[in-house]
Amino acid sequence: MSKELILMMHPTFGVLAVIASVWVFVEALNAREANAGRLRSASVLTAILMWLTYIVGGYWYVVFYGADKAIIKAGPWPFAHGFFMETKEHVFLMLLLLATFLPIAAWGDIVKNRMTRNLVLWASALVVLMGLAMEGAGAIVSMGVKVALLAKQI
Repeated sequence: MSKELILMMHPTFGVLAVIASVWVFVEALNAREANAGRLRSASVLTAILMWLTYIVGGYWYVVFYGADKAIIKAGPWPFAHGFFMETKEHVFLMLLLLATFLPIAAWGDIVKNRMTRNLVLWASALVVLMGLAMEGAGAIVSMGVKVALLAKQI
């Protein structure tokens, strides 16, 4: 499998996990017996996609990111690694735990128990917000590489 394909799989799985979490949120807002199965399926899908994001991103980080890190740190945007990548490395673990917790919470009585529904709503909303923050931070890290490579051409 090519490096480029592996690199693109990471944010793709992340975006799909965010979309699945939005799906969970909408289903939880309209929690009924009729949609409880869809809500649970979407919560499992969220967790699976987030784990795939973690596995593919971790593989990229261990195998290929060392060269990118050196380029970023030598370029005009060293903060792209120093702040944004370091933040991604630590905050993502909380996001992974939340996404893993989501199906556990969704298997509660979400229709009759308001606290369970609120728990699912908050967990899915946090997955969405943190996922979008991770996507943005990843874009800045990627831009740090591009800016450094362009600066060397001038």
